[in-house]
Amino acid sequence: MEIEKIKLFDNCTKPIVSAGPCSAESEEQVMQVASSLAGKGVTFFRAGIWKPRTKPGCFEGVGKEGLAWLRRVRSELSLPVATEVATPEHIEQCLEAGVDILWVGARTTANPFAVQDIADALRGVDIPVLVKNPVNPDLELWIGALERLNNAGIKQLGVIHRGFSSYGEKIFRNSPQWQIPLELKRRMPHIPMLCDPSHIAGKRELLSLLSQEAMDLNFDGLMIETHCYPDCALSDSRQQVTPAELFVILDRLVHRSSKSEGNEISRYRTLLDEIDGELMRLIAKRMQIAREIGEIKREKGLTVFQPFRYNEAMERFAAESALRSLDVEAMKDIFEVIHSESIRQQLRIVNDIK
Repeated sequence: MEIEKIKLFDNCTKPIVSAGPCSAESEEQVMQVASSLAGKGVTFFRAGIWKPRTKPGCFEGVGKEGLAWLRRVRSELSLPVATEVATPEHIEQCLEAGVDILWVGARTTANPFAVQDIADALRGVDIPVLVKNPVNPDLELWIGALERLNNAGIKQLGVIHRGFSSYGEKIFRNSPQWQIPLELKRRMPHIPMLCDPSHIAGKRELLSLLSQEAMDLNFDGLMIETHCYPDCALSDSRQQVTPAELFVILDRLVHRSSKSEGNEISRYRTLLDEIDGELMRLIAKRMQIAREIGEIKREKGLTVFQPFRYNEAMERFAAESALRSLDVEAMKDIFEVIHSESIRQQLRIVNDIK
């Protein structure tokens, strides 16, 4: 992909900061929040004009009327403005209003037809577009959205990590699954990557922790939902902070260097490389044994997957993980990947696939 720097970010010191309410609710509310943020290190003001909600009947944004409020923020406070778009009509209205940055929301990113409609509507327009990750943990779908926009001529592209939906009781509203945005950054090292800790956390008490984690992982910036009276917000009140709380979060951030650290860490990295090589040799040895077991299963007419054996191995693996002070859930994930590959290897043997 041919990606250019986002001009608005050229002279920004790290981190890039986007702040503003989840939803633009009234002209007074928008101006009050923006006035509290202007001239204090905020890179651009964010506010939702159209709000995709899970169920009908919830506040779904003020619509086109709110664009005039963003235009006022831009002209009176010299603060660039951004909002979410989901349809060609949204784009047309935003361009008429002079919105500085557009972002594509998680629900829209998950729909290639919707992303293509947005790309077609933006063809020939030079404007920064930030793409949030899809609601489901699908890196290729995320990259695909970027490619659709890029193919339409959008060069100023960036991404926003807002976590991934998961079911059941959980600490965070959306699971961070940091490995997915980090893999995107590995493939596309020059693309600006912001973290949206508001949507990952779902509650304001966790924003400082998640913001620091994002900085430690070398994210370029943060998008934090900010409201002068968050408890009264018409959407996502639990995850918004006041401007004063925002500045406390930003002031407490520890900024670490991503530059080379010298001989001491290099020595440890050499050791890690050696251990990684040994792990690969052990995994290769395990797969060889798995294939030999597959030969026996084929000869004796046994099923490849045997639940009792899997459960037994998983229990032993969890116990050993706990004994060695390793995160049990993380180790289970690793074991499941290894076990799945062993099953795949045996299926090839049983089905005589070369």
